[in-house]
Amino acid sequence: MTDKSNKQLSTDPYKGVRDFYPEDQAIQNYIFATWRKAVESFGYNEYNTSILEPAELYRAKSGEEIVNEQTYTFTDRGEREVTLRPEMTPSVARLVAAKKRELSFPLRWYSIQNFFRYERPQRGRVREFWQLNCDMFGVDSTSADVEVIQLAYNIMKSFGARDGDFKIYINNAKLFRENINGKLLDTELFPKAKKLIDSIQKISKEEFDVEWSKISNQQFDRSIAANTEIETILSQLKMLGIENVEYNPILTRGFDYYTGTVFEVYDTNPENRRALFGGGRFDDLLSLFGGEKVPAVGFGMGDVTMRDFLEVRGLLPQFTSPAQLYIVNAGVSAEQLLTRATEIREKGIRVATDLTTRKIGDQIKKAVKDAVEFVVVLGENEITSGEVSIKHLASEKEEKVRIAEIADYIKGF
Repeated sequence: MTDKSNKQLSTDPYKGVRDFYPEDQAIQNYIFATWRKAVESFGYNEYNTSILEPAELYRAKSGEEIVNEQTYTFTDRGEREVTLRPEMTPSVARLVAAKKRELSFPLRWYSIQNFFRYERPQRGRVREFWQLNCDMFGVDSTSADVEVIQLAYNIMKSFGARDGDFKIYINNAKLFRENINGKLLDTELFPKAKKLIDSIQKISKEEFDVEWSKISNQQFDRSIAANTEIETILSQLKMLGIENVEYNPILTRGFDYYTGTVFEVYDTNPENRRALFGGGRFDDLLSLFGGEKVPAVGFGMGDVTMRDFLEVRGLLPQFTSPAQLYIVNAGVSAEQLLTRATEIREKGIRVATDLTTRKIGDQIKKAVKDAVEFVVVLGENEITSGEVSIKHLASEKEEKVRIAEIADYIKGF
């Protein structure tokens, strides 16, 4: 028998997932906080669900590619087939359907959760990702579509994006389906046609024409006239000052449950020209759980593409330590150090202490590297006098302050 007890374990994470060191987690926290502030300004309430769902939930409407190629599905110890959620819409539909008679419509709900898809890792795509999901239930007019798209627009602006940095494309899933089905040799070929059209920007015209000729005997036409619903949405958005939006007659979405408006937000930067996120209307999805249909519209915005967008435009925040103050130990006892730190924390200041015996200069370098805002050196002389020199590292401003007044000084700086 081979002894594997001494085998060295890899430090790499599972392929396609990410470790978040403090600097990365700070960016993640910034993205989440910006999302949360923006959606709550529209009155959306937060909810959550388990990451595990019955596999059948996704077979019903998510789409063949998602279910057959991208889900993490397995049989649990109770012989139940379960899936790590690849998206949130079926789950939130299940929640609403379960308590439909108890809920007060319209609903404005959001969540920020993680998801899993077995995809080939590449820029903008990983196997575990976090996503903001925003949905409105109970409004069947175009005003709901307009508000949801306006919310998506406002989120982008909340990150400091300008109108020229992104473009919003809209289409109608029903109009698209009817038009394409009218050109196909058989309507059962629609999923294949949709997938082909979705790849139109990624393959040559010659390749597209060859594949299109296998499913249609008509020439592919990109110019589908917009219907009244699309024109109304465009008009209302422009009345709200949203000018970077336009109709795209060949815009598709990967999920099968869309019934009306669909939209996608695209990055216009040449270094990152791609779809960032999207959504649409899914009025039929709740009927899968029995009962009447409930009109619904929403979108999902992922953290990976959002970070890429911010990075190429220099919009990522600078990393700063959670600690506002770093106390350098210049030879005092651990008890003295921790006592002073506790007194300052009790006054509302976040404090980190250096519990090592290394040189003062090395301790200060640690504070600088961690991007702490203020630093004080605490030695026996400071304990005796009750006074320290406090330094603001960014400006290098340094002043003498009573130890008992450190918290007030930092708050008033």
